[in-house]
Amino acid sequence: MSFQNPKQNKIFQYLEDAKVIAVVGLSDKPEKTSYQIADVLKSHGYKLYGVNPKLAGETVNDIPVVARLTDVPETIDIVDIFRRSEFLPAVAEEFLQTNAKVFWAQLGLYSAEAAEVLRSKGRSDIVMDRCIKIELNKRA
Repeated sequence: MSFQNPKQNKIFQYLEDAKVIAVVGLSDKPEKTSYQIADVLKSHGYKLYGVNPKLAGETVNDIPVVARLTDVPETIDIVDIFRRSEFLPAVAEEFLQTNAKVFWAQLGLYSAEAAEVLRSKGRSDIVMDRCIKIELNKRA
């Protein structure tokens, strides 16, 4: 079964309902897209956690960083992923170990295997190859 993103109104609903976003692959370098997008998400009032084993225990731009999704101390509404496409199935497996609601792979990232991993466990709230900042701006 091929993957299709949810309809636009559903994507808007994800963004509207979300309070907590985990940014997988958050960088501590301001020139990196993950840092910049996290800054935008923060300005929209979301509570953020960075997920990056190399930066675990640190704070990046006022965002606490943990090693794994399972280390985030509260329910995650959106997992926003900045890891190359070949890593998405592993992120999906980790996602399934949490009570996170939406699996979101940033623009340019896609994995049919990750979608299948999630769907096989009854998880269908999946967005891939979409930039969360662009989607937020469509809403405005």
